Amino acid sequence: MAEKSVSPEENKNVTGSENGANEATAVLNDLEALRTRAEAAEQKRDEYLDLVKRTQADFENYQKRAQRDAVQERKYAHASLAADLLPALDNLERATAAAKQAGDEGALVQGVLMVQSQLLEILKRHGITPIDAQGKPFDPNLHQAVNQMPSAAFPPGTVIKVLEQGFMIHDRVLRPARVTVSTAAT
Repeated sequence: MAEKSVSPEENKNVTGSENGANEATAVLNDLEALRTRAEAAEQKRDEYLDLVKRTQADFENYQKRAQRDAVQERKYAHASLAADLLPALDNLERATAAAKQAGDEGALVQGVLMVQSQLLEILKRHGITPIDAQGKPFDPNLHQAVNQMPSAAFPPGTVIKVLEQGFMIHDRVLRPARVTVSTAAT
């Protein structure tokens, strides 16, 4: 077989086409590298966007929770003061009960009753109300059973005597009512 001779012009064309192919391959490689970088950048962007959205949602939830807590704090802020006043109110109740038992209905007793009534009204304006326990079924959420007493007049588990008035502050028990509960008569 005879070798074919290549002219310098043909050699340029062959070399040029090899260079063109190399350049095209380089451009394709660069394009693929750019595509890979763009995909990585999009993935990072999506991660950061997701992080921003979650952070924003967390912050909104925090704001709502803080606002709810502030409302609750204001609603029950005077609970400790009211709890401290209740023993004084109990003493006024005991004083008027003792005076009535002794048969005293004078001006002093009337004055003490007025002060007691005024304190109850002030407490009521602030959401503090007495627990109505007398004759009601015993509820451990509202009542504290101090003792039990057999009774034919009341069904078992009924509050037959209130020893110390209980109070609610809005929807919470401030102090449970201390009561005597009926049991079945023997």
